[in-house]
Amino acid sequence: MQRTLLLAKIHNCTLTGANINYVGSISIDEILLDKAGILPYEQVQVVNNANGQRFITYAIPAPAHSGIIELNGGAARQGIIGDRLIIMTYGQFTPEELKSYSPTVVIVDEKNRLLEVRRYDDLLSKV
Repeated sequence: MQRTLLLAKIHNCTLTGANINYVGSISIDEILLDKAGILPYEQVQVVNNANGQRFITYAIPAPAHSGIIELNGGAARQGIIGDRLIIMTYGQFTPEELKSYSPTVVIVDEKNRLLEVRRYDDLLSKV
């Protein structure tokens, strides 16, 4: 049996743009994608902390070190510039894989600059 758990998240990033005329997706600074282990075109769940919206789309890379987090297409209606978002991916794990598993958490500042990459278990031990 496999279980679905959080694989990675980019925590509390800032929405920098919304482009309704794009085909669809969320553009994310390539550095943040890489550090989180999120692949281009991978399904992501986005939570908008400002309005409570949760939706699923796919990630596309924005230029590295640009700080871009931009909702595209229909997803552009789910937020406004300045909203704080959480972007998450999930994975399928066997019971054996779960014994040594901990999600990756990418922490950014208000301009979406990388502050640190943590393991979720490390973060929970400080609460």
